[in-house]
Amino acid sequence: MSNDQELGITESKSHSPGDWYAEVVQKAGLADYAPMGGFIVTRPRGYALWEGVQNHLDAWFKDTGAQNAYFPALIPESYLERESDIVEGFDPEVAWVTHGGHDELEERLAFRPTSESIITPFMSQWVRSHRDLPLRLNQWCSVIRWEATDTKPFFRTKEFLWQEGHTAHETEDEAWDETMTRLSQYERLYEDVLGIPVIRGRKPEHDKFPGAHTTTTVEALMPDGKSVQGGTSHYLGQGFAEAYDLTFTDENEDESPAHTTSWGLSWRALGALIMTHSDEQGFVCPPALAPEQVVIVPIWQEENREEVLSYAEGIANDLEAAGVRVELDDRDERNPGFKFNEWELKGVPVRFEIGPHEVEDDEVTVVHRPDGESVVEDRVGIADAMADHFTVVYDKMYEAAEENLEDNIREADSREDILGTIGQHGGYVKAPWCGDEECEEAIKEPISAEIVMVPLDRDEKPIGDECAICGDVAEETAYFAKSY
Repeated sequence: MSNDQELGITESKSHSPGDWYAEVVQKAGLADYAPMGGFIVTRPRGYALWEGVQNHLDAWFKDTGAQNAYFPALIPESYLERESDIVEGFDPEVAWVTHGGHDELEERLAFRPTSESIITPFMSQWVRSHRDLPLRLNQWCSVIRWEATDTKPFFRTKEFLWQEGHTAHETEDEAWDETMTRLSQYERLYEDVLGIPVIRGRKPEHDKFPGAHTTTTVEALMPDGKSVQGGTSHYLGQGFAEAYDLTFTDENEDESPAHTTSWGLSWRALGALIMTHSDEQGFVCPPALAPEQVVIVPIWQEENREEVLSYAEGIANDLEAAGVRVELDDRDERNPGFKFNEWELKGVPVRFEIGPHEVEDDEVTVVHRPDGESVVEDRVGIADAMADHFTVVYDKMYEAAEENLEDNIREADSREDILGTIGQHGGYVKAPWCGDEECEEAIKEPISAEIVMVPLDRDEKPIGDECAICGDVAEETAYFAKSY
């Protein structure tokens, strides 16, 4: 097999999205499969994407009062058992440590599937009165959920990276505002940074976070018609505070359990990014997150090599001074065509092509990765022009994803209509629903679709009077979809 064949994507996004996705992840240098099933090795380019997500979210969290902390990865079994819903909800997914060296442990330790049961007890020690509230903590870490099957890099792995925020508040209204603040930050990340439109909602009662009062979600639609749960923010009520004795004294010296929240976003966001924007030439990355925002490919013959390289280096220096992440590809052993293909595969948003004609005319040829559009810019002021180019590239990516979402939200008023629409088109199907989990099962069993969300507003009227599945009185509108 030639180098060019090894470099290119051989699978079709439209016909074999799973195989295509796996090929993009590996050939774009984002991740490799680990020797243990269900785990991945995140390569530097992939981790750089996660660092970009971290940088954006971390700044927003801190701007809104959250402080970073870190808690142990291992949680005593007795801590988990203090919140029965956590035990029941996560029991099949927990990885247990039973031995330390050659010695059996007196108490099993769970590798965190989530950290409410280790963080809340310490919050209870740090909170005494209403003056200690609100308390807002966040940690960046990994979790393990062993039950994961049909694994896919970033989308679904047994171990994954995420952030989890945990807060305590004096009142329900304050805690609900916190829940909505974090949901809005997740929406902002997807739409403004990743270039992916999302819809906001909450999970149905039977699918909310174990022990939560309300689980809210942002959902993103992939080009293959499946939904991705992009991030969740939970209003936990007072149940966790009561279980772990997280109480405070108010201004009247009365003692009350705090109202708590938790909220998390994982590297599933990277899976959504790759699946949404990439194409059959490889990865496509939005400028805000790209490890290299611009790659400069000089094109020379032996007689003008030094002149072209010197011109390209000057432009690279200007971009770097302006804060643009730039790569000058001056490798002798690769021809320009190979470099074009390689950097397209790696997803760099903007390419500069610089040959003797550009040098002579004091210009730069600028190529946009999403669609290959080529424009010529003056050399003078090229660094200042990059903000506009990045905006154009982002707009192209967002608009394509937005069109996919808008074209794939449909309505249905019968079980047969739901099954047929999802089976034929994928996407979201809105239908009136009575609220009974058995009606979801009637859709899930034949086609593996489920209710991914219902409207945030509990008072919003359903789109029909009768449940599309059983005919009973409809309580709300359900969004059915297949999901990752």
